[in-house]
Amino acid sequence: MLSRWTDFLTLDGEKKWRERDLEFEDVLKTNEAIFEHWESGWKCLFKALENIDHANFHSIIYIRNQGHTIVEALNRQLAHYAYHIGQIVYIGKMIKESKWESLSIPKGTSEDYNLSQFSQSKKIEHFTDEISQKT
Repeated sequence: MLSRWTDFLTLDGEKKWRERDLEFEDVLKTNEAIFEHWESGWKCLFKALENIDHANFHSIIYIRNQGHTIVEALNRQLAHYAYHIGQIVYIGKMIKESKWESLSIPKGTSEDYNLSQFSQSKKIEHFTDEISQKT
């Protein structure tokens, strides 16, 4: 994320200082280090988004010399992040085995879940509102 979003409007998204192969090594040894790295990436992305305005919205940005509109680059990256989050979830399921708690509708409960949802009136809300109300 740091490589992709640092100076993304003016520099290629693949920076020379990125050590991609090192990203596959076990270099983050503590939970604190992992979360710090995670947060720095997201902060970089959100800072980059703050730099988008009417004047540069239609700019072409480059990722490995491939031109993208800002929207295309965001869509590309969001799909890529979803892929990695899926990997994390899969590993979590392997580690937790039978103690795993579903992040969506648990297996075997789809019918009950749909009955509860369709018994309510239609409403406009974000699909994560239900999750945030549980915490």
